[in-house]
Order: sequence, then C-alpha cells, then structure tokens
Amino acid sequence: MKKQVCGGIALVILVFFLLLPGGPLLASKPIKLSYANFPPAQTFPCVQMEHWKQEVEKRTDGRLVIQTFPGGTLLGAKNMFDGIVMGQADIGCFAMSYHPGRFPLAEAVDLPLGWPNAVVASLTLLDLCNKYQPESFEKVKVLTMFTCPPANIMSINPVRSLADLKGMEIRAAGTGVKIFELLGASPIGMPQSDVPDALHKKVIKGMASSLEVMKDFNYAEYCRYITMTNLQVVSFAVVMNRSSWDALPDDIKAVLEGMSAEQAEWTGRYVDEHVNQSVAWSKDTYQVEVITLADEERLKMDELLKPLVDDYISRTQGKVPSEDIIRDIRSLKAKYSGDLVGQSK
Repeated sequence: MKKQVCGGIALVILVFFLLLPGGPLLASKPIKLSYANFPPAQTFPCVQMEHWKQEVEKRTDGRLVIQTFPGGTLLGAKNMFDGIVMGQADIGCFAMSYHPGRFPLAEAVDLPLGWPNAVVASLTLLDLCNKYQPESFEKVKVLTMFTCPPANIMSINPVRSLADLKGMEIRAAGTGVKIFELLGASPIGMPQSDVPDALHKKVIKGMASSLEVMKDFNYAEYCRYITMTNLQVVSFAVVMNRSSWDALPDDIKAVLEGMSAEQAEWTGRYVDEHVNQSVAWSKDTYQVEVITLADEERLKMDELLKPLVDDYISRTQGKVPSEDIIRDIRSLKAKYSGDLVGQSK
C-alpha cells in the first residue's frame, strides 16, 4: 500500500515539474502568432512577410509558428496599427502615410530627398527609429521597417527637363500631389484601378510611383518613357502587440531582434530587384526609353522641392527633433549609398 502511495506521489511530482513554465511538455508546444497585412499576397510587403515567417520558424526550430493574413483579411490598411495595439492580431504591417501627422519621423523619410533605392531608404528609416525611439511606437514592439522604391515618372511623352512637366496631367498620390504641383505639373489623384483607362484615353499623360508597375500593371504599354527622378518613398513598419511580445521567451525575442536590420535590407533588395526586372522587361517588350535628367535640372528640381523640407521642419519640430532628423537622413543616405557602391566593386 505504501509503495502505491509513494508511487502516486512520485507521479504527481513528475507531472508537476513537466508542466512548469519551460518544462518539456510545455516547451514542445509551439507558440502561435497571427500576422496581418493589408495589400494583396503577391505584393512586396506580403512577400517580405512570408519570407520573415519562414526564417522565424526555421531559426526557432518550429517553436514559433506564424499564421499570415494578407489582403486585409484580418485587419485593413487604416486600422492596422490600432488593431495591433488592441490585440486583434499579434503582428501587423502598415504604411505610416495612412496616418497623417501621427508618425512624424517617418514623414521625414517620405520626403523627396533623392533616395537612390529602397535598400538605402529602408536601412535609414530603421536606424532613425532605433536612434530616436519615437513616442508614436511606445505601445508596440517594432520588429522591422522598410520602404518601397523611390517614385519615378512614367509618361506617354518624354520628360527630358522640368519644362516638359509644365501643366502635364500626371497621376500622383499622397506626398506626390504636392511634389508635382511644385514641379509645375497638374497632378490628378485617382485609384490605381482607374489608371490604365485614364492612360488609354489620355486623361492623364503619365504617372509617378515606383517602377515595378510598368510590368505588374502593364503600364509600359502606354508609357514608353521613364524619367529617373528618385523622389519620395512610402514607409512601412512591422509592429507587434506589446503583451504578445512580453510573453515570448527571451531566446525567441533575441531571434526576432537579430532579424530586424536583416529583414529591412532583404525587403529593400527584393523590391529593388523587382524594379530592375520590370524596367528591363519594359525595354525589351515595348522599347521603353529611360531618361536621366541633366545635373542642372536635378539641382533646379531640388530647389523647387525645398519648401517641402522646410515645411516638415516647422510643422514637426515640437514633436520630434526635425532638423536633426533631416541631417541624419542625409548622412545615413550617403553612408548606405557608399556601402552599396563598395559591395558592387
């Protein structure tokens, strides 16, 4: 009888220790997190999401499992950030331009500052966030940040100088509307879905965005000219619910933090390469001409756009150290541009 009692007590003790936090039975059960995204699955913000998911699951040996929800199936573009704060999803990716005035640091990166590509802009954005730790992100954990490639002009007729832009009806969005007003064009806002018909009917004579759309939406059929202007980008952040983050084991937190800059660079390289492929396809398929503005035209363009930078500094200096941020952007842009040149040699 005593042996049975002792055996029963030993079994209870064994089960107790197995079920302790970190014990073998609980450790074998994977942690599951939801990751919401708003654009369609084939777009680069969702491609980076799937890449990150695969890397996380591999590097944690399956202890962390990520369920992805692209295309706004869990949270939409405009309620993504607040949805993550409230715990409607564990992780979310959102574009900060959907929240004017709420993320002043990102507004600086979205200015037309001559970004050469998405890699440089993405690494600069993440460095700035890490340095300044903006209050706008204090309710979440930032996992990574990135941008789209800079906007360039796609047009029916060639734009070889700023004079060619004078009065041109050009589709623009967000910051781009003010940019093209300052450059003397006639910007028109319209949804992306209306652009092909508007180009076909010549309601607009061109558009400005990152150049992957030349192939992805077949805009090369109408726009036989690309003018490299390297204007504004759109900034994205991947953030995690603070409670979900705090509940993770320290070693898994270390994995996610260690991937932050790596993911920013991977995403930039992926989408930059997509742009290069799109431009090459446009040249081969439709004999699209790529135009580079003369140095004097670029200097003139920078001068015309300077009021946007001045306005940003005056609008936000009470919220963030805006002059320091602009200075850091120029420094980081030069640093990362130089790093890329060095890697290519």
